[in-house]
Amino acid sequence: MIPTPDALPALSRKTKGSTKAFFDKLKKGNPRLVDDAFHGAHAEVFERVDCLACANCCKTTSPIFYDRDIERLAKALHLKPAQFIERYLRVDEDRDYVLKGSPCPFLAADNTCDVYHHRPTACREYPHTDRKRMHQILDLTLRNTSVCPAVFTIVERMKEAAGGK
Repeated sequence: MIPTPDALPALSRKTKGSTKAFFDKLKKGNPRLVDDAFHGAHAEVFERVDCLACANCCKTTSPIFYDRDIERLAKALHLKPAQFIERYLRVDEDRDYVLKGSPCPFLAADNTCDVYHHRPTACREYPHTDRKRMHQILDLTLRNTSVCPAVFTIVERMKEAAGGK
């Protein structure tokens, strides 16, 4: 069963210890097998998940905006990059550009993205569970279990398939 976005923070906190232990084992494993496991679970879960029914990522978190993202979005919105930055972005504690607040200002009422074809790379790749070298982003994946119902479900399925939660 795929949890609701409202249930995720508590579920993620409850399973954080077992997820961290599981990820520690994955970090020691064969990276290709880790990718295969994630990609298989990703495909299974996303057969049942409709991101437009949720959009919790857009409602609660900000992607990182790279220079090329800023330039692409500024052009699409007929702004200069400096204007785009001033209007929408701030620099976070890691010195990355992120949105000034949540929800995303480009999230429409029907959970679609007003700048979908120009969206940042981080949005294009979210939730990152189908990328190569998953062993390198397990810390990010752990954080995403509290944001994305699909990520939480993918990780729980993988833990179950590995022989325990």
